[in-house]
Amino acid sequence: MDLMLLAKAAIMGLVEGLTEFLPISSTGHLILAGSLLDFTGETAKVFEIAIQTGAMLAVVWEYRQRLGRTVSGIGHDPVARRFALNVLIAFIPAVVLGLAFGKMVKAHLFHPVPVATAFIVGGIIILLVERRHRRAFGERDLEGVRRARVESVDDMTPLDALKVGLVQCLALIPGTSRSGSTIIGSMLFGFSRRCATEFSFYLGIPTLVGAGAYSVLKQRDALHWGDAPLFLVGSAFAFFSALLCIRWLIRYVSTHDFTVFAWYRIVFGGLVLLTAWTGAVTWAE
Repeated sequence: MDLMLLAKAAIMGLVEGLTEFLPISSTGHLILAGSLLDFTGETAKVFEIAIQTGAMLAVVWEYRQRLGRTVSGIGHDPVARRFALNVLIAFIPAVVLGLAFGKMVKAHLFHPVPVATAFIVGGIIILLVERRHRRAFGERDLEGVRRARVESVDDMTPLDALKVGLVQCLALIPGTSRSGSTIIGSMLFGFSRRCATEFSFYLGIPTLVGAGAYSVLKQRDALHWGDAPLFLVGSAFAFFSALLCIRWLIRYVSTHDFTVFAWYRIVFGGLVLLTAWTGAVTWAE
């Protein structure tokens, strides 16, 4: 296989892994990176979704003990059953709405300018939510910290899971960010920042696997065995970069908010719109 093509796959894998779990939209970055690298077409679209599995495997590895306890205890441990049920409930809305509107969204919104616009809108929303969150939880109580309503994923109710699942559906719009919609939405529903981030990781497992498997199955006629090295390289780079990102993000959210990501989205989206408008960069459709 062409070494240049493999290099592009590696870059795309890095972009996927570094952006999948941050509130900055991995899909949006992949669309923009693919446009710059001239990595486009039907195979590239399947590739962009399929390598999300590599990022998902990073979550499985990082949380293998928790996931192992859930699987082994689902028959007798009520905590394990509630956790598994909540992930399932939160996953269902994405399946329903994804099947209903996914084709339409890809046809009209998987382009650089709509993505850049979603970047900016999403950044503004993050700023507003963080401002609200600071007002609600910024005051200290007698123990030193005013508690959020949901401090741990084990505190979640099925209704909490359903609400998170519904806001995850906003990520059908490229540039919105799956992790951003689930984390920021969860914070609006009274989750602590750490709990919102961790549940976003867990919810990513069925969501990313399901999206990847469905995309590969649906577009299987456009794929060939010769594409396997491309997918393997992209998935491997996505796995290792996502693993580093997950470990860093959990440490980060313990002492920081998401304001920096909001400003990144706004500035980056603005640059894409500016370059598109001036013609400084020819963004491929």
